[in-house]
Amino acid sequence: MSADSLQVQIDGEFFPEEEAKISVFDHGLLYGDGVFEGIRFYCGRVFRLEEHIDRLYDSAKAIHLTIPVAPPEMAEAVLATIRANGLKDGYVRLVVTRGSGGLGLSPHRCEKASIIVIASTIALYPEETYQNGLKVVTCGTRRPTHDSLSPAVKSLNYLSNVMAKVEALAAGADEGLMLNAEGRVAECTGDNVFVVKNGSISTPPVHAGMLDGITRKAVIDLAREAGYELREVEMSRYELYTADEFFLTGTAAEVVPVRQFDERVIGDGSVGPVTHRLMTDFRRMVETTGTPIYEGVSVS
Repeated sequence: MSADSLQVQIDGEFFPEEEAKISVFDHGLLYGDGVFEGIRFYCGRVFRLEEHIDRLYDSAKAIHLTIPVAPPEMAEAVLATIRANGLKDGYVRLVVTRGSGGLGLSPHRCEKASIIVIASTIALYPEETYQNGLKVVTCGTRRPTHDSLSPAVKSLNYLSNVMAKVEALAAGADEGLMLNAEGRVAECTGDNVFVVKNGSISTPPVHAGMLDGITRKAVIDLAREAGYELREVEMSRYELYTADEFFLTGTAAEVVPVRQFDERVIGDGSVGPVTHRLMTDFRRMVETTGTPIYEGVSVS
């Protein structure tokens, strides 16, 4: 066992990462049956922890999955896992699976859900991306429709997003834009979409078929506090092609500019003033707010 092994929490117990295991009969593995949250922490504080926990429980309720602990206990499990790894900045992957239940789709085969908490560091994009911007292309893979599975459910089945990411990488891009069934802009493979035109900010509405991201909501708050007009409106790719600025938001990505979309240069190809302002304001927000990790806890 490496002295630097991450400590992973599974159903309330800690294991070194190389010993952290789940059953091959877990329905999260067999059928993608489960939900998750990606959570960031900065400077010893977890960003919007309560909102992430609330969304996790909403996702679980939507798929008729009973989480065996109460929300306060889940929040403490997140904090305890970060502490166990001695981290102040990083990323938590919180996963709830249907649990082990043998073969067969029926969720009733699973007696109890399983909870996995991983805390580590993350860098989704290199630092130069935040200075120069992403290259984005439209993907053929569409977002699932509301009548198949609500985009509000953050489920373990991300295969459509993975396939869109494969398309984007094959096209030499950093990220892929996914449209909804009507051909309107939904989101990228793991990020929400914002555009700026004549100083006004627009983002697709939740009913367009995307996840209502927690970073998205934070940026909407920041934009309105800064006095920008912000509209939630349905968009075609035309609005993206002709935007002065184009940026993405996500827990892992944070706020990241786009320099090129479908071979069209966005604006003058550099990070625009609105995007730059929101990147700066978001960084200030995450470094000064959040749930303390070590407050009142003795650290050996």
